[in-house]
Amino acid sequence: SSAYNTPKQPVVRFKRNKHHKGSIYCVAWSPCGQLLATGSNDKYVKVLPFNAETCNATGRPDLEFSMHDGTIRDLAFMEGPESGGAILISAGAGDCNIYTTDCQRGQGLHALSGHTGHILALYTWSGWMIASGSQDKTVRFWDLRVPSCVRVVGTTFHGTGWTCYRSAVASVAVDPSGRLLATGQEDSSCMLYDIRGGRMVQSYHPHSSDVRSVRFSPGAHYLLTGSYDMKIKVTDLQGN
Repeated sequence: SSAYNTPKQPVVRFKRNKHHKGSIYCVAWSPCGQLLATGSNDKYVKVLPFNAETCNATGRPDLEFSMHDGTIRDLAFMEGPESGGAILISAGAGDCNIYTTDCQRGQGLHALSGHTGHILALYTWSGWMIASGSQDKTVRFWDLRVPSCVRVVGTTFHGTGWTCYRSAVASVAVDPSGRLLATGQEDSSCMLYDIRGGRMVQSYHPHSSDVRSVRFSPGAHYLLTGSYDMKIKVTDLQGN
């Protein structure tokens, strides 16, 4: 039927072969759209100056950063106007540090240490805050104004009991208001955590395999999750 027409092949606007010596695990746009960052298991972070209007590289040389000693699993640009839109955070395997880099000056800023397992996911919000999910079964919150870890979720006791991740945290996201953390775990569960109240709201199992991606809808009414079970699911957060 017409509802199941074969989709048209997308038009590739920009392509670059052999950009890294290994597989590319993660990509991120800068907020201004003029920098495209990539992380690889060749242990390099590369930042490509890009012109969004012509959809092509600007011709300026790539920035290349070699502070990681393992696969880079995730990276993201800080959103805040204070950061100038060119501060990149990156993390992964190896020494389990999170690195922040000023891409305008081409220099490293901070190495944030604390995780004891490979970092699988990063998320930034409200200009200065970072959430990181790790194989050590914790989520850590970091404040770049300090810059240090301001909370560890997954090992702490609250009045309602332990906030305990039973497996590696493979994906993290914070809703637009900065109140709610969502995580996806390798044991197929998702957890919702009240950041201001410091407590777990709910843990549920929408999938039958690792949950590798979680994202809130713009109004935080829904949570979109993607899993190794080959399904994507939308959860309504407005009910119970």
